[in-house]
Amino acid sequence: MKRLAQLFSVIAVAFFGYAVWLILNAEPDRVAIAPPPGIERTPQQPEAVPRGPFGLERLPELLDRYAPDIYRPQSETPRLTSPVDRILIEKSARRMTVWQRQGAPRTFTIQLGGAPKGDKSRQGDGRTPEGVFRIDRLNPRSRFHLSLGLDYPQKHHREAARRAGVHPGGDIMIHGQPNSIPDGYRVKGDWTEGCIAVTDDEIEEIFALTRIGTQVEIRP
Repeated sequence: MKRLAQLFSVIAVAFFGYAVWLILNAEPDRVAIAPPPGIERTPQQPEAVPRGPFGLERLPELLDRYAPDIYRPQSETPRLTSPVDRILIEKSARRMTVWQRQGAPRTFTIQLGGAPKGDKSRQGDGRTPEGVFRIDRLNPRSRFHLSLGLDYPQKHHREAARRAGVHPGGDIMIHGQPNSIPDGYRVKGDWTEGCIAVTDDEIEEIFALTRIGTQVEIRP
């Protein structure tokens, strides 16, 4: 009986030790906790970058292909604050520089016609005339928000067109965007019929400080 009691004691100690080992090495239950709103759960393994037709790898190409024909531009240069003295348009650079009476000059990104290279020679050629002009009219009811008209054609333009047997064209203006597009946006690329286009906000800024007679030089 004494040996039997000792055997039961050994078995009980062994069982107790095994139970303690299980408790110490057992993994706690995993509780799924939802992440706070707006925060995504970080995956355990890095996700592969999609490479299909609509994958991230080709996103820039898709944006170029399917982007709308208008976009919202951003301007970082200080606004004009005093009357405009002179305007310089550089066609190849798509840049217009406006000098004001007081303060630093201001530059604008411009858009031209469908055939921007070369001097204008006839109506419908899509070109912007080159030379020195003057603002000769202000139109607050333009189809392109606001517009500043240039004194084109001048005498030598009319004479050259007459010799060539063509019409020299006219209505060359610095203007805003078409009234049909949303405020704050601009059409992409060159789209005018030979005029010089800026954003609606920019033409409002220029229009308010430009007077008839202001010189406008247009370079290739």
